[in-house]
Amino acid sequence: MPKLKLPVPPMPGRPAPKRPGKTYGPQTPREHGREAGTSAIGWIDERTSLSGGARWMMFRKVPKGTNWFYTLGSATMFAFLAQAVTGVFLAMYYDPSATGAYDSIRNINNEVFLGEFVHGMHKWGSSVMVILVFLHMGRTFFFGAYKYPRELNWVIGVVLLILTMTMSFTGYLLPFDQRSYWATIVGVNINGTGPFVGPYLSDFLRAGPDFGATTLSRFYAIHMMLVPGAIAALMGFHLYLVAKLGTTAPPWLRAKSPEKLREEKVAR
Repeated sequence: MPKLKLPVPPMPGRPAPKRPGKTYGPQTPREHGREAGTSAIGWIDERTSLSGGARWMMFRKVPKGTNWFYTLGSATMFAFLAQAVTGVFLAMYYDPSATGAYDSIRNINNEVFLGEFVHGMHKWGSSVMVILVFLHMGRTFFFGAYKYPRELNWVIGVVLLILTMTMSFTGYLLPFDQRSYWATIVGVNINGTGPFVGPYLSDFLRAGPDFGATTLSRFYAIHMMLVPGAIAALMGFHLYLVAKLGTTAPPWLRAKSPEKLREEKVAR
């Protein structure tokens, strides 16, 4: 019996033939732009494999009963990002000196385009971030989300709360008006009453034994570089643990007992 000949394989690198009367590829400028963006993202992902990590972070199982209380952490992160962005724009015009700080704030509010708007967002956004942090910590406590195996995440959250209060305290002095000046002196003196480390902490915040011109530079460095960097690093680790360990169900929802599960399987 004669053997059938195998079909000739196509030439390598030659595209498949196009159907007649049918258009292929992008036609409008919008389609060209969409294809260019997709190609650029694909080119980056092929070399970095970032889509796997993004898929691991965003697509995961959530417990039954998840509600709007679970968005308080994301809202706090958004508030921190808003503070970071507005703080960068304010730092472009701010003068961290004892003689120029107050005048630079007046210049931002009165002369700079949208300066008062950005300054207001940064000023009131700090209060919003503090409120959201406390609400998020309260939700975590009352929902029992600090228990095993999420104890480390709870500890990191407590440290983030302390750093948020530190950033608010150090930022309060930066306008360098009468209210912020005397309020900061009171706050530093209160820190000095702490046991053991209190006096050393006060000297560190004042940048010396007395409240002087270098105190403002010390507060500006802590507020602008030290605390935000620590918050960003701990927040990243916090999100990693949330994605790895998952979230807990509300305490009023209990898991079904094995007997009920067995009855459902038999009924099916």
